[in-house]
Amino acid sequence: MSKIQSLILLTHSLSPAEKKAFRIRSLRGKFKPDYIILYDIIEKSRELPQASVLPEFLKKRPGASVETTAKYLYELLLESILDLKKEQDSFYFLFNKIMKARILFEKSLFDECFSMLGDIIELAEKYENYYALLLAARLELDYLLVLNFLNLNEKTLLQKQFRINEALKYVRKMNEQSSLYENLKHRIIYKGHARSQKQKDELNDLVFSEISIVASQNQDGFEISKLHQLFQSNYLISVGDYRSALNSYIELNNLFEANKHLWSNPPIYYLHTLEGVLESLRGIHNYDGMVYFIKQLKTIKSQSASFKINLTCITFLYELFPHLDSGDFKTSMLLINSYKDTLFDKLFSLNRARQAELCLYTSLVYFGNSEFNKAHKFLNQIILQGKNYYYLPVYRTIRLVNLMILYKLGDFELIRYEIRSMKRDLLDAVKDYKIESFLFKFLSKELPAIPLKRQQLLEKTLIEIAEIKQDIFEIQILRIFDFTAWVESLLRKVPLSEVLQKG
Repeated sequence: MSKIQSLILLTHSLSPAEKKAFRIRSLRGKFKPDYIILYDIIEKSRELPQASVLPEFLKKRPGASVETTAKYLYELLLESILDLKKEQDSFYFLFNKIMKARILFEKSLFDECFSMLGDIIELAEKYENYYALLLAARLELDYLLVLNFLNLNEKTLLQKQFRINEALKYVRKMNEQSSLYENLKHRIIYKGHARSQKQKDELNDLVFSEISIVASQNQDGFEISKLHQLFQSNYLISVGDYRSALNSYIELNNLFEANKHLWSNPPIYYLHTLEGVLESLRGIHNYDGMVYFIKQLKTIKSQSASFKINLTCITFLYELFPHLDSGDFKTSMLLINSYKDTLFDKLFSLNRARQAELCLYTSLVYFGNSEFNKAHKFLNQIILQGKNYYYLPVYRTIRLVNLMILYKLGDFELIRYEIRSMKRDLLDAVKDYKIESFLFKFLSKELPAIPLKRQQLLEKTLIEIAEIKQDIFEIQILRIFDFTAWVESLLRKVPLSEVLQKG
């Protein structure tokens, strides 16, 4: 990515507070320097093509060096953001104080240096920032060594060394648990939820390792407890045990609520926790229980633009699911309209996984309201860029929904092509869902026979549907959308909303 592209993305990601801080820092005279002219142009470029930024700048500042100006502005923005972060986030605050302590030592202000390092160590313990604690404690011993351990007895020296060793042990435990959680999340993202007993068993290596770490744990702390509960709850969701996952997430939520001073800024892990609680509640169809946690989502505050748009998307989705799952497509459409400015106009500010998820569920709402062309258009934003989304497990579900839309649009030739393509792709997959095979067979063989054998097909299909719904691994995809309800609505000749309502 070029420096000017990076600069544009950085400028557009600034929060109102960060923009204000930059203005205060920069506008100290009447004359506007080149970098302010460039900044103003980039700010307005949300409504203009990015290609117009450089010509517009050179028109106002002919002969100026674009590359030098962009580089300088980029550094100024980062420094401005950092200055603001130091006042808002304990992580930035602690490491900034460490830099100050180093300066004090270099200027031979030893008492002031050691006093500051002592404050850092105390605050690092309070906020459980063991990385800052290790760095500050190590600097303290290094500086004492340089000064020949001035006024330091051996007992105190051993205590300081012991504190570092204990912090190292804790960091090692944190790293081990983080590694297991990362490996679990990686498998879920790239392989999807467990689709068979074999795939569930393949997670056992991570589960046994996590159990062994917890069993050997003789230290208790927020980070380790958080990582343990995150691992447990994500594992339970991945194997479809939503009730147990809910219990684990409730414990995790209680842990966060009791340790608000230890939240990261923005509170990413707390957001993951609330999303996990809501996903579990949806999995067991406890929609009334979701109301409280959706309210909790709305209380989260952050200056981060990317975090806020992700938070808005999660809030929208879990407000949508009770209506979508019950077939209330009209209320779902009203909800979409209410989020147009805050979410849908900023769709491509989301990461790819969220974009795919949002397009999928929005398309389903349009589908339920019989707006099939709009449903197809929305889903095509993902399908036509398949190479960017192909690795996501939800992409397979998107293609299944696309088959439903194509049927309603009467494009049977494209349906046959898509089914052949999907079957080829599934040859490389670890495991396909029964629902995928069921839909392929229904669309290619049984659907044309409906007018002649409707009752016979209905009886046979209802038996297949019952078997699919009893399979714990099929629930993983039916949780996203009940494709069996759509098939049943075709055979019974009733609206999809009616079948979903009976659920």
